[in-house]
Amino acid sequence: MDNRFATALVIACILSVISTIYVAVSIGTNFWYEYHSPSPLFQNVSETTVGGNFTELFTDEKSYMNALFHSNGTLGLWRRCITVSRHSPSDIVFITECVSFSPSDQFMEKYTDPGNHTSRPDFHRTYLWRCQVLLPLISLGLMCFGALIGICAWACHSLYPTIGTGVLHFLAGICTLGSVACYAAGVHLLHQKLPVPENVQGEFGWSFCLACVSAPLQFMAAALFIWAACTNRKEYTFLKAYRVA
Repeated sequence: MDNRFATALVIACILSVISTIYVAVSIGTNFWYEYHSPSPLFQNVSETTVGGNFTELFTDEKSYMNALFHSNGTLGLWRRCITVSRHSPSDIVFITECVSFSPSDQFMEKYTDPGNHTSRPDFHRTYLWRCQVLLPLISLGLMCFGALIGICAWACHSLYPTIGTGVLHFLAGICTLGSVACYAAGVHLLHQKLPVPENVQGEFGWSFCLACVSAPLQFMAAALFIWAACTNRKEYTFLKAYRVA
C-alpha cells in the first residue's frame, strides 16, 4: 500500500475515533443548554420547583423549565439538572438534582401552551425534539457499522470496501449536524413560548459544542476514507492495464 493511502487511513481512523467519543459523550451528558441564575443562596427550593420536588416534575414542561430557569439548570438530550442549596447545621450545601427523560417522555407531544395539556399540539417542537434525540443515536450506529466495514476491509487486505465506511461517516455527519440544528431550533421555539427571565442568562453548553465539533470531524474522516479507496483503486487499475499492455 502506498504511504499516502496509509497516512490518509490512519488520520481518518483517528478522526473517526475522536468524533465517535465526542458524539457518545454529548449524548450522555446534560450540558447542551445551561441557565445561569443569581446565587441560589437566596432561593427557596420549594418555591422554585412549584411546590414539589424537582424529581417529580417529569411531565409538566412549564414547571420543570421554571425550575431550570431559577436554579442554574442544565438541559441535555436525556437528562435535566438543577443546583439547589440545602441548609445543614454547620453550613449551606449545594446539591445537584438530575432527572432522566424516559423514552415515553421523549416522544410525548409538546403543546402550544407549555404545561396546558388542553391546548393544541405543537408539531414543530414535537418533531424537532424527537429528531434531536434520534439523530445522534443513528449517527453513533452508523459510525460503529462503518468501523465494522473497515475491519472487514483490513482483514481482506483491500481498500475498496472503505468507500462504504466513508459513505457511512458522511451520513453520520449529516445526522449529527441535523441533531444540532434541531436542538438549536427547538430551544429557540421553547424560549418563544417560555421566555427566559431577565435576571437569568442562557447559553449553549459544552455538550452542544462537542456535537458541533464532531460533525466536521466525521465529514473529514469520510472524505479521507473515500479518497484513499477511490484513488488506490484507480491507480491499481492503471497499473494492471500497464502490465497487460
